[in-house]
Amino acid sequence: LPDLREAGIAALGEARACGEEEEVADEEPAASEVLIGEDITDPDAEPSYDDAKPMRIAVVGRPNAGKSTLINALIGEERLLTGPEAGITRDSISVDWDWHGRRLKLFDTAGMRRKARIHEKLEVMSVQDGLRAIRFAEIVIIVLDATIPFEKQDLQIADLVIREGRAPVIAFNKWDMIDHPQELLAELREKTERLLPQARGMQAVPVSAETGRGLDKLMDAVIRTHRVWNSRVSTGKLNRWLEGILAHHPPPAVAGRRLKIKYVTQAKTRPPGFVVSCSRPDAMPQSYVRYLSNSLRDAFDMPGVPIRIALRTSENPFAGKAKKRR
Repeated sequence: LPDLREAGIAALGEARACGEEEEVADEEPAASEVLIGEDITDPDAEPSYDDAKPMRIAVVGRPNAGKSTLINALIGEERLLTGPEAGITRDSISVDWDWHGRRLKLFDTAGMRRKARIHEKLEVMSVQDGLRAIRFAEIVIIVLDATIPFEKQDLQIADLVIREGRAPVIAFNKWDMIDHPQELLAELREKTERLLPQARGMQAVPVSAETGRGLDKLMDAVIRTHRVWNSRVSTGKLNRWLEGILAHHPPPAVAGRRLKIKYVTQAKTRPPGFVVSCSRPDAMPQSYVRYLSNSLRDAFDMPGVPIRIALRTSENPFAGKAKKRR
């Protein structure tokens, strides 16, 4: 037994074997150690924007607006055929480009005229090719001739881009031909807000494809719009915003019955899409849906991109079931 006791003391140490307590200083956890819970990601957190991911950009507009010249100016090469005649570009042509280390694919498209003026089958196919380029792209640069801006066809092209859910950016081309640029720019931006309210706050940049003026500002606007187009808002922030909206401006009563909104959540991005749970979706006035959309745009800084709102009703699990008899 003495031999066993001595072996135990040697293994454990004399202080621990004899029951003596050691004074242990309070040690702070190392900075490299992960605290409990810090390694758990919030499933509803807002993801950061990936500024290294490749991006697809389509360039559209009326014939002879300067689309091909603009792409040549951006990439710094005479890659696309240009000229003073309208309708030189017949096919949707893709060009790979590296901008500040980011891979971009630019799509040059044929000029889009009004359907009544299209007679040749080749032009019909060219326009269809341009529509496919819009659906495939993420950002669509709408090129307007600054000398004759906002023709009816310009507005129809912009409306098509917004309805397709793409992120639009307006480029007022041929700015080198403008005599009073400051006055005209203020007028054009006011018209952009008034004529295209469905994407309020759209980026509009004056450029000159001939001189290269404004191209850096145009690409900055493209990146800002793409960032907004990919933005996501957490459900917690959305419902705190909804509480203030309902307190300030609740939905109207329809047929004597008040409409109830329960919650809102973001279902998708590219473009931002939100689901609003309410009592009677079919009775909700479109004017109130537009109010929600504009309030979302202002509250969460989402200018210039289309916003989708879907109304849903929460299903009653007891609807249609007979009451159980005791």
